[in-house]
Amino acid sequence: MLRFICVASFVILFLVFSIPLLIAEWIIGFFNKDVKDKSSLAIVNWAFRCCIWMAGASTTVLGEENVPKDEAVLYVGNHRSYFDILLTYIRVPRPTGYVAKAEMLRYPLLSNWMRNLHCLFLDRSDIKKGLKTILTGVEKVKSGISICIFPEGTRNKTDDTFLPFKDGSFKIAEKANAPIVPITINNSAAIFEDHLPKMKKTHVVIEYGEPIRMNELSKEDKKNIGTYVQNIIKTTYEKNKALV
Repeated sequence: MLRFICVASFVILFLVFSIPLLIAEWIIGFFNKDVKDKSSLAIVNWAFRCCIWMAGASTTVLGEENVPKDEAVLYVGNHRSYFDILLTYIRVPRPTGYVAKAEMLRYPLLSNWMRNLHCLFLDRSDIKKGLKTILTGVEKVKSGISICIFPEGTRNKTDDTFLPFKDGSFKIAEKANAPIVPITINNSAAIFEDHLPKMKKTHVVIEYGEPIRMNELSKEDKKNIGTYVQNIIKTTYEKNKALV
């Protein structure tokens, strides 16, 4: 319980005391967006690392050399924990926006930082708004900003299982002609979600797969891209169970 109190208190204090930073970031962005992107990335990375340390999480990271450093990508991963975002975000080599539920817009300060980080807010109940969000993601990737999405659509609450990967999630990679980088995450829910409200010292394994380029896939694999990528992540997940 102490870890949970520490993390929750830190997040609240960070959001409150970061108000001057948000103002400074807005001013910086008015003159130089690239500097704003880099500074926002550094600030949030620091905050996320603090949260991970206080939660007692350690990680083994495999395949990080597979992430292209010279172009934006679409990261695609399985999703069991809120910590999936923290654990993967601290490793991105360039500004990266995560696709989040539109409900996150309800939270002031947090949503401000998310916007600074190029996060996209997806309203799954409105097809037109959802399409507009995907098209925004395409433009961001074309401009050099990576996007990360969890195509199960929500946190999977059952261990060792996967919800169907939604094919629409991959439109960003298809339309932006960007590589897809699979992210396989083992054991992240053991940090928090498996025993709410406690946080426990946990070892998480993260593996980045080889980039997938849709224009190199067969017609059948393109048509079923969600299943294709999910099978890669499933295979990696089963392999890495022994490392947890």
